[in-house]
Amino acid sequence: MRHTLSVLVENRTGVLARVAGLFGRRGYNIESLAVGTTERPEISRMTIIVDGDNNVIEQVMKQLHKLVEVIKINDLTGEEYVNRELILIKVTASTEQRAEIMQIVDIFRARIVDISGKSLIIEATGDPKKISALVEALRPFGIKEVVRTAEIAIVRGSQLKLD
Repeated sequence: MRHTLSVLVENRTGVLARVAGLFGRRGYNIESLAVGTTERPEISRMTIIVDGDNNVIEQVMKQLHKLVEVIKINDLTGEEYVNRELILIKVTASTEQRAEIMQIVDIFRARIVDISGKSLIIEATGDPKKISALVEALRPFGIKEVVRTAEIAIVRGSQLKLD
């Protein structure tokens, strides 16, 4: 089962390496990992997507709690939350194809951020399924390059407290 963990940590050098190492030492694969500062610059939020049953996730959370820099861990899997990714896609685009590509871009509420003689760069944000669907819709035109961020997530409604 896919789990989305929100982990608040002290914003210090080496914390990311210790958290990632914890997963690696135990043989757990991180599907996605995003880190950024919170509304408090001394605290960072990690959004970690990991595949595993409830026992695996429980063990991961216990091990994370042992790290001094970890402040709080929440498994968002059972919660209602909003999740997003960002993608930049460079596609082959002849003059004749541009109108069709622009229609796809509009349907996905994406936007074209760069145009060159033979290609377009498209930017989109959305949930992972939407982003994957956009990639598949553009594949027939010839995808030259893809840069995709890790997934980020936040609980709907009541805010997770940092204290």
